[in-house]
Amino acid sequence: MIPCIVSAQTSDEQAIIQLLEKESATWRSGDIEAHAGCWAIKPYSRILISTLDGQVIDLPPQFMINPPEGVAGNGGTSSNSDYKIGINGNSAIVSHNEVSISPDGIKTYSYEIRMLEKINGSWKLIGQSIHQYEPEGS
Repeated sequence: MIPCIVSAQTSDEQAIIQLLEKESATWRSGDIEAHAGCWAIKPYSRILISTLDGQVIDLPPQFMINPPEGVAGNGGTSSNSDYKIGINGNSAIVSHNEVSISPDGIKTYSYEIRMLEKINGSWKLIGQSIHQYEPEGS
C-alpha cells in the first residue's frame, strides 16, 4: 500500500486562494475598487499574457488597478483549480488552471502563475503570467 499524505491548508494558503478567487470575480463584475484592492503595484511588477495565436502581451501593471473604460466588467464567470502554492516568508508564488467563461458561454483556458507579497498582514498580487491553451480533444 502506498502511503497517502494529506496536509491541511495553512491560513496563508487559504487567504491567498480567497484573494485569487476575489480578484477573478471582481474583474468580471466590474468592481474596479475591489479588484484594485487585490493588487500592490511595485517597480518590479509585470503582467505577461501568452495568447492562443502565439502573441505575448506585456500589459502595463497599472492596467490592473486602473483599467481603461469598458475593459473590466463584461460579466461571465471563472473557475480556478489545481492550486499549487509556495510561500517563503512574505512572498508567495502560485500556479493554477483557470477556465474563463464569457457571458455568451465561450470558454478560455489558461495556466496561470501568480506572484504575491504579504503587505501589512494582507496578501496582494504583484504580478502574473497567463498562458492560454486549447484543451486536448478540442
